[in-house]
Amino acid sequence: MRSEKEMFDLILGIAESDNRIRAVYMNGSRTNPNVPEDIFQDYDIVYVVTETKSFREDKTWIDRFGERLYMQYPEDNVCYPSDVENCYGWLIQFTDGNRLDLHVETISHMNNNILTDKLCVVLLDKDNILPPIPKATDEDYWVKKPNKRKFQCTCNEFWWCLNNVAKGLWRKEIPYVMDMINFNIRPMLIRLLEWKAGIDTDFSVSVGKSGKYLYRWLSEDIWDRFLKTYSSSKIEDIWNSVFIMCELFDDMAKDLSIIFDYEYDTQEANNSFQFLKDVKILPEDADEIY
Repeated sequence: MRSEKEMFDLILGIAESDNRIRAVYMNGSRTNPNVPEDIFQDYDIVYVVTETKSFREDKTWIDRFGERLYMQYPEDNVCYPSDVENCYGWLIQFTDGNRLDLHVETISHMNNNILTDKLCVVLLDKDNILPPIPKATDEDYWVKKPNKRKFQCTCNEFWWCLNNVAKGLWRKEIPYVMDMINFNIRPMLIRLLEWKAGIDTDFSVSVGKSGKYLYRWLSEDIWDRFLKTYSSSKIEDIWNSVFIMCELFDDMAKDLSIIFDYEYDTQEANNSFQFLKDVKILPEDADEIY
């Protein structure tokens, strides 16, 4: 596996030798001082160029970066139309284990977008075309204190969507149930756990995508309970994990409502949880719920 120095020497060497490339900057996890370093960190690199057409048309251009295992052209994805004239990319997994997420963008595109990302570090600027870049920070991703309305809507979303989990489990519709849990229920729980971490850090941290760094700030007990909300695809395992999720959510919501001094609808929570329990014991051949 090529070292970090070898990769940066390659990235900058190519940029310095190519007259079309006028500047280079990096963003992503490698510029974030709060992200642990490991062997899977990508090199998120942007070449600021005079035009993108010649890069797009030359299919061999990226061969100089090394032997590829597989790759993606994200701007060629028909599901996500892009302005390829101003920005185009190659996401590359190399055979040596390194990964490079490389984009070329025009100077005008850079001027319109670079300052919106606070995790930028300038690596090369041949013509001094890049604006002054503040020190990289993940401040834009810090947990933010919710207002009362957001707190209450989050709680309502969690308890209301349990209705769909309950009927899906009774019908044994596992794909539907998993989607409802992971796309509707779980994000609400993660949001509460983020706020708990925010309170304990004076809202000065990022918990990462999907709350992946929450373990740093949650107690061992809470983190363990959260992990138990993930289940296998067996019906009984899912029921058990959902019950754990409900209990954890209710505990966190009650604590946060006191800290924030926001009203928490405990009657709604109790009724929703009870409905879930009632459906759990409903016979398979039932012709009415109550």
